[in-house]
Amino acid sequence: MKIFEIGTGYTSIPAQIGAATEIVVAELTTSMRKLGQDVTIIDIKDENRMPTELPITEAYMPQFFSSTDTKLGVVHKLKRVLYSISLTRKLHSLIRQYKGEQIMLHFHNQYNLFFFLKLSPKSILKNVTIGYTVHSYIWFGKWEEVKDIIAKRYFQEVYCCQHADKVFVLNSIVSQMLVEHYQVDAKCIVPVINGVNVDTYNNEAANEKNVNDLRQKYHLEDKRVVFQVGSVCDRKNQLGTLKLLLPLMKKNKDIAFIYAGGVIDPKYAETIQTLATEKGVKDRVLYMGEVSPGKQLNELYALADVAFMNSKSEAFALVIAEALAARKPIFICDEIMRSLFGGEKEGEGIIRVKDTFETDLERLFTDKTYYKEMQERGRNFIVNEFSWDVAAKIYLENFS
Repeated sequence: MKIFEIGTGYTSIPAQIGAATEIVVAELTTSMRKLGQDVTIIDIKDENRMPTELPITEAYMPQFFSSTDTKLGVVHKLKRVLYSISLTRKLHSLIRQYKGEQIMLHFHNQYNLFFFLKLSPKSILKNVTIGYTVHSYIWFGKWEEVKDIIAKRYFQEVYCCQHADKVFVLNSIVSQMLVEHYQVDAKCIVPVINGVNVDTYNNEAANEKNVNDLRQKYHLEDKRVVFQVGSVCDRKNQLGTLKLLLPLMKKNKDIAFIYAGGVIDPKYAETIQTLATEKGVKDRVLYMGEVSPGKQLNELYALADVAFMNSKSEAFALVIAEALAARKPIFICDEIMRSLFGGEKEGEGIIRVKDTFETDLERLFTDKTYYKEMQERGRNFIVNEFSWDVAAKIYLENFS
C-alpha cells in the first residue's frame, strides 16, 4: 500500500510554530516509516522549508501564500481554497502514477478533502481509500450550542465525514455527534490518539545551560513555575488559569505563571496582563512568546515545575502528552478531563482541577516524594500509551 499523509497547507512541514496538525502529519509519517510503510507527505510548496529528512512532495503555491497567516482572515481563506485546488491536481497526478497499486490518502483538513471530493471523478478513485481525521475542536461543545456554528463554518467537515471511507476521531463526543446528527456510518468511525515524541519531550533531553539562561533572563531562579502553552485566545483560557492561581500567588511570592503561544486575539492577551497588573503580580506573569515545537518548547517545560490545560474545548490536547512526556505533572480542567480520559487516568501525572486546587498545587510544590511519583507515573503513562509509534499502529491497522 502507498500512503500519502496530506499536509493542511496552514504552514509547511516541519512546522516552525506550534501547529498541532502539522506536527501530527510529520510524526505519523516518521513512525509509519519506522514500521516499514511506504509513506510520502504532500505539502504546500515553501522555498523556506526547514531542513528535514521527511519525504515531501510539494503542491505548487505562490511563495506569498506559503507563510502562516495567524489572523485567519480573508487571505487565509483564499490560501486554503487555492492550496486545496493545487493539492487535488497533485494528488490526481500521483494516483495515475501509482495506477494498479492500493493507495491510502489520509487528510487532516476539511478544505483539502472537500475540494478533492468535489473535483475528483469516481473513475480515478477505484484503488483509493480516503481517510479523514477530525481535528476540529468545535465538536467538543453541546449539540444545541454548536449546531449553528457547524452548519455555517463546518459544513465542509460534515461532508468529508459523510464521504470518507474511514473517519478517525480523537474523542467519543465527535463519534456520537457524527452518528446521531449527521448519519455517518458508525462502522466507518475509528477512535485514535494523538501521540507525542517521547525522545524530544523529555526533561532529561533539555539543554541545561539554555534552561538556566531562561531562568536568569526572566528572574525565575527562586520561583516555582506554572506553565501553559497554546494560542493566546479565549478558548485556551489563559485568563482562567491566572484567576485560579491568583489567591496562591498573592500568598506566595515565589509562584510564577508563564505562558507561550501565538497571539490570536490581541485584546484578550491585553486582559491577561491588565489583570496581572491590577492584582500586583505583573512581574510573575510572563508571556514567553511563540516558541518552536520540539527542542525550544521542551526547554520551557524543563523550566517549569507544573503544567496546565485549562481550555474550554479541545479535540485532543497535544499539550497534555507533551507535558507528561517532559515529566511535568499537569492540571486539567474538568471538562477536558471528562472528554479525553473519562477520569480513569487521574493520578497518572494528571490532577483534575477541582475545589481543592490550592491544596493540590501546594502538595506538588512541597511533597518531593509525591512530586517525583507523579513525574514518573506521567512519563510512563505517555511512553506506554501515547507515543507516536502507538498512534501509527492504530492508524495502520485501520487503513486497509
